Order: sequence, then structure tokens, then C-alpha cells
Amino acid sequence: MALKGLFRKKTVQDIMKQVEQNESDGHNALGKHLTARDLTAFGIAAIVGAGIFSTIGKASADGGPAVIFLFLFTALACSFAAFAYAEFASMVPVSGSAYTYSYVAFGEIIAWIIGWALIMEYAVGNITVAISWSDYFTGLLRTGGLELPQWIQMDYLSASNGFKDATALMQGGKSFDNLSSNLQDAYTAWTTSPVIGSFHFVADIPAMLIIIIITALVYRGMKESRNAGNLMVLVKLFIILLVIAVGAFYVDTTNWDPFAPNGVSGVLKGVSAVFFAYIGFDAISTTAEECKDPQRDLPRGMMWAIIICTILYIVIALVLTGMVSYNELNVGDPLAFVFEKLDLKWMSGIIAVSAVIAMASVLLVFQMGQPRIWMSMSRDGLLPKKFSKVHPKFKTPSYATIVTGFVVGIPALFMNLTMVTDLCSIGTLFAFVLVCAGVLVLQNKKDIPRGKFKTPYVNSKYIFPVALIIGMIYAFVYNSEATMGFLTNETQVNDPETIITALDKTDTKKVYQYLVSLESKPTSTDVESLLSQYQEEELKYASIVAQLPIANAIKYESGFDLFKHKIPMWIFLITLIGLAFWAIKDNLSLIPLLGLVSCLYMMAELSVWNWIYFTIWLLLGLVVYFGFSRKNSKLNI
Repeated sequence: MALKGLFRKKTVQDIMKQVEQNESDGHNALGKHLTARDLTAFGIAAIVGAGIFSTIGKASADGGPAVIFLFLFTALACSFAAFAYAEFASMVPVSGSAYTYSYVAFGEIIAWIIGWALIMEYAVGNITVAISWSDYFTGLLRTGGLELPQWIQMDYLSASNGFKDATALMQGGKSFDNLSSNLQDAYTAWTTSPVIGSFHFVADIPAMLIIIIITALVYRGMKESRNAGNLMVLVKLFIILLVIAVGAFYVDTTNWDPFAPNGVSGVLKGVSAVFFAYIGFDAISTTAEECKDPQRDLPRGMMWAIIICTILYIVIALVLTGMVSYNELNVGDPLAFVFEKLDLKWMSGIIAVSAVIAMASVLLVFQMGQPRIWMSMSRDGLLPKKFSKVHPKFKTPSYATIVTGFVVGIPALFMNLTMVTDLCSIGTLFAFVLVCAGVLVLQNKKDIPRGKFKTPYVNSKYIFPVALIIGMIYAFVYNSEATMGFLTNETQVNDPETIITALDKTDTKKVYQYLVSLESKPTSTDVESLLSQYQEEELKYASIVAQLPIANAIKYESGFDLFKHKIPMWIFLITLIGLAFWAIKDNLSLIPLLGLVSCLYMMAELSVWNWIYFTIWLLLGLVVYFGFSRKNSKLNI
């Protein structure tokens, strides 16, 4: 088969014919139950969850009250992408989301890659939400007097890594009581867990249980899922509005000063966490086949969900950072934390209950999305035929739903929350980038049937290159120090925690003796605290670190060890130049182009390790494609 066979495409007409023939091929049609209101509710169900009840705390601690600009930027980026999704959903109103759209725009190999990425996105997203749900649920049980053992409510990786970090910090003189609550829990989970040989059995049992319950609900049918989702959305919106109404009376505007304590870099630190809060609108497009009027209702549902959720996120962020200082918000349950701190324990209880409901609604929408991606890929022959089986009574992709339950439930026992959040974000952003690029590729093709919705056209031929030049001028004139540091790969000084947790007992003792020698009356035996007190003065901190009697590799990050973290940003910058030439050559539409650029930028802000893990996943997918999918594809005729 010629190499061009890798890029064989499906036409919109062929896709629509295939949907009509599903029943005659032995595949029952999916039930059509959803309206624009239902889609908006699904979007809110998916978006208002882990972000507002959990990750908003860490993002606020890093960025301060200015985190609202990150919510605005992320919402804008998602809105640009939502225009592209809406155009495709209107053009190709079938299940499959970005996978189906890429089959039309780019061809089979790219469609497979994006489908494989979406499998990871939904699986990992579900794992993330299940872990967050478990945290809130066990916290709720704790307030009710039922304390579960730590080793059945924490994942293995967090316990193992937390135990190592806690041990290193305690060797440096920090007492157990002075460790962060996360490290205390990890240390306790590891030391109290059952041990089989050298293996510590630490597993998040509640996370698996909620996945089993939600999978059973999704299996039962779209109508049941819709009704449950709508009810949960009403409950959590009521609770969030109550939080805003009560919290507004306790806002102290002095807490908003400084507004951006850690500058732009501090605000952007929360990109992964904040973006994760918005990916729910992607799941809406997977339900296209179950909409009564997808061409009209999908665009409306996506846009309304993003607008409503952005307003809620911004108001909540302002209330949180106004009630307490931003630097106290680095906790897993920020909403409950602020009310408990202000001795409003009745509100903490209400929030804990609503968080459990909110997380379950997010999981419901995500758990609906993945089986429908698998079903679409199976219909095309890229996955085994059984994945496209639709239950004759419940009208749901039954086999794919059951497999999804296993694929999500088992890893949720053992995986780490931070790792899966970032992996989910990079998979989703990759999908957004390709969907936006797909609209750009198809914009000038006359033989593509168009739906009722089309992204408003603004010619980017001059706007985009000029904006790029202005950005370069700003970088070199007004932010020259950071820009030159990036270009020259300037050596970076590690923070105190990174340094101390990398030391063995001998080096810890040497560092302690040196730091004590700097003080006439040492105030602590905690090595990290002794070093941290100098961190506010950048030059002094750098000078003291330079004198520490340990290897430079522990003190500094330089050379390739530093450069590798900049590789994603270099990919982004080089791509910008290519996009500028493409915009000039083909008069590209500005909105999808901005969607592509903003989503690629957020990808560049993620760790290089996420890019590496994601690349490994894609390479594994190519093995499956060339081993099974390519020869079984329905286009292989």
C-alpha cells in the first residue's frame, strides 16, 4: 500500500451515510434525547468540578488574586477552540469528537493519533476526577467521625514519593508536625500499610468504587445519565452561589494587595490546573449523535457552558483570595478550608457534600465521552468490532462502556494526581490544536458541505505577523532579562526544598553546620527553614547557595538538564514562525488560528516529562495502528 494511504480521508457524505447504515450493519442507533439546555448542563457538569473545588487553590497560591487573568486567558483559548469544535460538530454531527473531525481534515493516520490521544485524555481525566472525588469523600467521612486508614485512601506513587521527601526533610531537622499535611498523610500511609514482601499495599479504594457506580449509570442509558447530570448541576450551582453570597461578606480587600505577588510567571504556573477545569466542553461534542438538533444545539451548548463557568470561576477566585491571603490556599480543598479558617464549619460541611456531588457529575460526563470515541473508531475498523456494539435496550455503547470502567478504575487505585492532571491536559490540548488546524485546512475547500454554524471569518494575513513582531519587541525591550536568560540557557539556582530533599545524611549535616555558622543564635534545627529564610533576597540567596559545601549539580540546574525543560517552548516559538508564513500565504481565519496558538502555548507551559510520556503513548498507538488498525480499516479497499 502506498504511503499516501496513511492519509486517506473520509468525506462528510460518507460519514453521514455510514450513520444511516449502522442499524442494517448490526449496530443499533443511539437514542436521541439531548437539547441545547442538556448540553449546557453537561458542559457545566464537566467544567465545574475538580477545578473549582480543588485545583483553584494551588493556582491561587501561585498567582495570587491575579489568577483571574489566567481563568480569562484559558476561557478565551477554549472559546477559540470551541468555535472550531462547533463548526466541525455542525458539519459532521456524529459521535467521535476531534477524532472524526481529523479523519475529514487530515486523513486516517492523524485521525488515529488524535483518537489514541483522546483515549488517554478521557481515561486519565476520569482517573484524576476519581482521585479528587475520593479526597473529598474521605474528608466528608472524617468530619462525620469515620476515619479510614490512610493506605486505602491514597495512591501508591504519592505515598512512596511523600515518604521519601518526608524522611529527607526529617533528617534535615524538620519535625513530623511541621511537615505539610500531604507529606504527613503520605508518610503515615506508607508506614502503616500492609507489606507483602517488600511491596507496600497502598491503593485508593474509594476512587475505584465511584468509577464502578458511575460506569453502571452510564451503561444504563443517556436519558438516565442526563437526568442525573442535570440534578447534580442544579445542586452544585446552588451551593456555589451560596458560597459566593456568604463569602462576599468576609472579603477583606487588603488581601488583594499585592494583586500579582509572583508576577506573570506565578500566574502562568497554574496553566495545567486551570486548563484542566475547562476541558469538559470537549466531551459535549462526543454526544453529537444523541442530540435532537446537533447542528444548532452543539455550538450553543459549548459556548454557554464556557461563559457561565468562566464567570463562576472568576468570582470564586476573587472571593477566595479576598477571604484569606493567597499564600494560604495551597490546599486540596480550598473552599472548605477558607470557611473552616473563619470558623464557619457549617459551610465547610455543605461544601464537602456539594464537592462530592460535583466531582461525580464531572466523572459522569467524562465516562460518557470515552466509550463514544472508541465506538467511532470501531465503526471505522480501527478498533475491534465489539467496541461499536450498542445495547439494544439501553441504546448505549455497552461493551466500550464496560471496558472504560476497567481502564479507569484499576489505574485510579495507584496513580498520582499531579501526573494524571498534566497528562490529561496535554492530551486535550493536542486535540484542540488539531481541531483548530483542521478548520484552517478546510476553510478554503469548496467541496466540503457546511453546517448551520460557521466560525466568523477575520483575515489574519496582516494581523498575526504584526502581533508576532510586537510580541518580539516586548520580549527584547521590556522583558529583556528573562528573554536573554531563556535564549542563553542561563544557570538557575534550585529552591530550598529541591536542594534539601536531594541530600543524604552526610551532606545534610554539612549544610546545617554551614548555615548555623552564619547566625549568632540559630533559631531552628530545620535545615530547609534555615535556608528558606534567605530566599526573599535573590542575590543573597544565590550567594549563600554558592557557598554550600555540596556538589554544584544539587545546587544548580544548568546545561542540558536546564535546556530540556525549555524544549516545549522552543517548539512553540518555531511553530509560531511557520504559522505566520501560513497566515500570509493562505489568508487564514484569525479565530481558529488564535485557538491553535493559545492551546499550543499552554502545551509549551507543561513539563517536558509530560511531552515525553505523551510521545511514548503516541508511539505505542502507532504500533497498534500498523499492527491492527491499518489493515482492518474500512477504507482499506
